[in-house]
Amino acid sequence: MKRFVLGEFEEPYACVDAVRRLRESGVGGLDAYSPHPLPGIEDALLLPRSKVPLVALTGGVLGALGGYAMQWYLNSVAYPITVGNRPQHGFWTNIPITFESGVLLAVLSIFFGSIFGFFQLPRTYHPVFESERFRTASLDKCWVSAETEDEAALEELERKFREVGAHKVHSVAESV
Repeated sequence: MKRFVLGEFEEPYACVDAVRRLRESGVGGLDAYSPHPLPGIEDALLLPRSKVPLVALTGGVLGALGGYAMQWYLNSVAYPITVGNRPQHGFWTNIPITFESGVLLAVLSIFFGSIFGFFQLPRTYHPVFESERFRTASLDKCWVSAETEDEAALEELERKFREVGAHKVHSVAESV
């Protein structure tokens, strides 16, 4: 069963510093919660670079290629019509739909890739939401959580949280 130790911090910079110090002391499974973006928290948590640009590029290129291939097939193979003695397939006439197909697929891949791939939504429950004190994470306080499966490590984690300056420290367990 997973257990989470939660620590509340008054100041954003204290929270970032605490995450850095906890990580350096060997605490794993760290996460941070705050009502606003915390500058430097990505570096403190050692988060990897975002994969969203790669997803957008892949979706855009596939959308553009698909849009162009669709136009080529329809204009040259399936329904060849000669209008004004022009060739059945002209590169420049296909650019608008090719561009729009690329943009559409890039946006859709970002949206659905982020929701289902990166964020693993819909996720309606997280064990830290069981804590009544955690409500301040959406109002004015910064919180740090550490995940563990070892019940014996809870006291040590709580002590480490107090050492780095957490005002309130408590733990919650995942209910099965």
